[in-house]
Amino acid sequence: MAFISVAEELTAKGRTEVENKFITKYLPVLDAQAVKVYLFALYVSQSGIINYTSQDFANKLEMDEEEVKSCFDYLEEFELVSVLSRSPFEVKILDAENVYGAPKKLKPEKYSSFASAVQSVITGRMISTNEFMEYYYLLDEYSFEQNALLMIVNYCVNLKGDDIKFAYIKKVAKSFADEGITTAKKVEEKLSSYTSSTPSLLKIFSAAGINRRPDVDDNALYEKWSKELGFSDDAIICAAKHFKAKTSQKIDAALQELYKNRKFDPKEIEDYCKERNSLYACAAEIAKSLGVYIQNASPYVDNYVSAWRDYGFENDTLQLIADYCFLQGKNSFERMNDYVLSLYEEGIITQNAVTEKLERTAAEDKFIKNILNRCGLSRKIIEHDRQCLKRWREWKFSGEDILDAADAAQGKSNPIAYMNAVLSSWKAEGINGKDASSPRKPATGGESSKAIIEQHYYDLRAAAKARADKALAKAMKDEVYSGIKKQLNSLSIKLAFAEVNDEEQAKAISKRIAELNGKGDERLKELGISKDDFVPKYKCKLCNDTGYGKDGKQCECLKRFIKENNL
Repeated sequence: MAFISVAEELTAKGRTEVENKFITKYLPVLDAQAVKVYLFALYVSQSGIINYTSQDFANKLEMDEEEVKSCFDYLEEFELVSVLSRSPFEVKILDAENVYGAPKKLKPEKYSSFASAVQSVITGRMISTNEFMEYYYLLDEYSFEQNALLMIVNYCVNLKGDDIKFAYIKKVAKSFADEGITTAKKVEEKLSSYTSSTPSLLKIFSAAGINRRPDVDDNALYEKWSKELGFSDDAIICAAKHFKAKTSQKIDAALQELYKNRKFDPKEIEDYCKERNSLYACAAEIAKSLGVYIQNASPYVDNYVSAWRDYGFENDTLQLIADYCFLQGKNSFERMNDYVLSLYEEGIITQNAVTEKLERTAAEDKFIKNILNRCGLSRKIIEHDRQCLKRWREWKFSGEDILDAADAAQGKSNPIAYMNAVLSSWKAEGINGKDASSPRKPATGGESSKAIIEQHYYDLRAAAKARADKALAKAMKDEVYSGIKKQLNSLSIKLAFAEVNDEEQAKAISKRIAELNGKGDERLKELGISKDDFVPKYKCKLCNDTGYGKDGKQCECLKRFIKENNL
């Protein structure tokens, strides 16, 4: 939803000007900054500007984002706007003709002594009438004791300077009120706790290179770091340095990550960061090799590189694989991940093993290219070519036999399919590598019939498998289902490790796998896809498109095929 939208009744009026009611009813009493924000919000909404964020809005008005949000909160109190969401920040402009939005009536004379005291504290500027009205509103709405609010103002002035903006004071005051701290005694106790943590925060800020004094938000974060998360000052400083955290928010994010990974001691943090930096450097190098631009390496480290390292692949080995993937057109982290997983399943992990695998692959591709040339084909190698060569080798044919078949297939409309038929007929006749010196010719007569039959059933099985693969590919196009499948693939590998090393972890992973399988089934149902579609559906249920039953005898479908084709 857009940052700013408009109520239907205002849209229907089709106006771009400010409503007169706003000018007569609200303008005299609203804070000047709030008026500025309201008018610009009208402009943005009525100009049809989309994809406008609260940060864009603040930049345009040369204001802080928090100050803009505070102004919208203020306008909401007068029912001129409605804050629909805090994250992302979304606002709806309301009709100024509303019934309940009359400005609140306050009696300034009730707070005359307070007004004098506040002005004596804020000496860097004159306080406007509207700002005084804001202080009175805080006193009235949140039931602050006057001395309590004065103590908060004094604290903020000491922290930010004597020309401090009201928006910050209001923010601090409201944070106190949210905790029920509205009396002078409670405020004093709260400020005393801030004072006690200030030396530690100053030391942390100095180490992190943060050139300002700690404020209320920083103190709240420090309470979280030291008490809730359990980090010592030395550990916080170590984290700030190694994560190069230049703001308290970035320090908080770093400590959250360390807490999640159970790293609390400075030495543990240092070692963790060294490994982390190594992973980030590795991700950057892999991206460069793949020709991929990554603005933020974190997702790639979390989803890919970290897992690859856990499998046992070293940085240099991953770099070698990335170079190969780029050459093969697998130039994305996702496609490289598929190849890495295939290597892992084969037990090929070390650099020597990977190098040998890639050398074998290169030699095979060179041989396949020779086959294609002998067939009269000039296209690129595809995966089907590799599968065919693997099958021919399983049939015990030598390279010379295969090249002879390629020569015989030259000029045919589908040379690879023809090679399958030729080699199949040779296999049926018991002709293999030991007869490599014999001249080869395309099969004829009975040999041709056998080849046709075998090719027919091979095509049937391939078609069934292709349909199943197509159904799976369709499901994998859905981001939700593909995400579940990727998690399942990753967890299955982790389960294998856990079953050996950690029984409790293995149980937890198994439970998670069961949950994900359930979610996957639900998502497939939503997509109108059946899991059964992923299993090949053969034309003949008796022989699964092999032509022969379990007893080894000819299936009825084979008999019909022979009869229909006069074989």
